Amino acid sequence: MERKLNKIKLFVKNNEKCIYIAKTLKKDLINQNFELAEENYDLAISIGGDGTFLKMVNETNFDPNIYYVGINAGTLGFLQEVDINECKDLLKRLRENDYKVEEVSIGEGEIITESHKEKFNFLNEIVIRDKEYKVIDASIHINDELLENYYGDGIMISTSTGSTAYNLCYGGSIVYNTLKTLSITPIAPLNNKVYKSLTNSIVIPHEKEIIFTSENKDLLLTIDGRNIKVEDCLKVITKLNDKEIKCLRMNESNFIRTVNNKLIGE
Repeated sequence: MERKLNKIKLFVKNNEKCIYIAKTLKKDLINQNFELAEENYDLAISIGGDGTFLKMVNETNFDPNIYYVGINAGTLGFLQEVDINECKDLLKRLRENDYKVEEVSIGEGEIITESHKEKFNFLNEIVIRDKEYKVIDASIHINDELLENYYGDGIMISTSTGSTAYNLCYGGSIVYNTLKTLSITPIAPLNNKVYKSLTNSIVIPHEKEIIFTSENKDLLLTIDGRNIKVEDCLKVITKLNDKEIKCLRMNESNFIRTVNNKLIGE
């Protein structure tokens, strides 16, 4: 038996379609004796696309005590569990305490510059590029072992959840979502008789750290779609966080079926 969820907060994309869905959903929630709350809520619901879901998780600081679910009012909606026409079924499941929960791994990173350190979390990926989009001359270590000296436009580090997002656009591997891994995917790597870089993604187990250092000190980091400019960067360290977030599922998770429906099927 899963925990009873009564206090709910909505995170709504600012467009006409999503605002209308939210207005209707609020009425239905109140009519069924759920409480709409701005703090100390049990369940966070995003209405929009995957970007809205990512923004919701980030704004709630990846809280392991909150349950998360998304209503897909966007296009692909890989992170969004509920279709628009399933909203009433969602409320019925919540009322009857009839839902599944999947614990999802999140990434943790630390930016170290000459003057400060800054930590962050990510659900999908972090992309590291030169601030002026110059070729990056970097070294990538896994713990204390050198993986490669890398030359190219940048690298992407993605979670298993993020493997089907931006990572896929650059030819990165799809990783089963229950595996606790990070993937390193090169972006336009140079590979010739002068420069030797890996041209394929590599999957790293959860207990390993990925350490990025570069001759390029002024970097542009894109963390789940948010751009951060970093000056005088010494290194960027990423690993899987010990904590996980809880995502509400309407049914038993079927990753293969989801990949087929979202990426291949008609």
